[in-house]
Amino acid sequence: MSAPAPDTRLDPAVSALLRRDPAGLVAAVVQQHDTGEVLMVAWMDDEALHRTLTTGRATYWSRSRGEYWVKGETSGHRQWVRDVRLDCDGDALLLLVDQEGPACHTGERSCFHTPLPAVPGAPA
Repeated sequence: MSAPAPDTRLDPAVSALLRRDPAGLVAAVVQQHDTGEVLMVAWMDDEALHRTLTTGRATYWSRSRGEYWVKGETSGHRQWVRDVRLDCDGDALLLLVDQEGPACHTGERSCFHTPLPAVPGAPA
């Protein structure tokens, strides 16, 4: 007799709080828990959020590959989840993590490493 399949369903009370895009996804902004540095943005569906909340490892839905990925599973640049918060509209998540190594696939610490030529306080 085989073991029962693990439960991958998100708590219905949590699921009811989410406002998903037409693909069933919610944006996840990822921030270093102790410095506030914004590291990256990724996407989650209910199962990715469930996996993240139950394992403590950041798990996302890859829109380009069409599969789940655990941050750092192949690179070793893991994200250990410290806290997960939902914004007031329910359409974005904030993951506070302890990032091991770079968060960006380019090798940069943050995906937000490209400045744009904007003048502070000036209309764009």
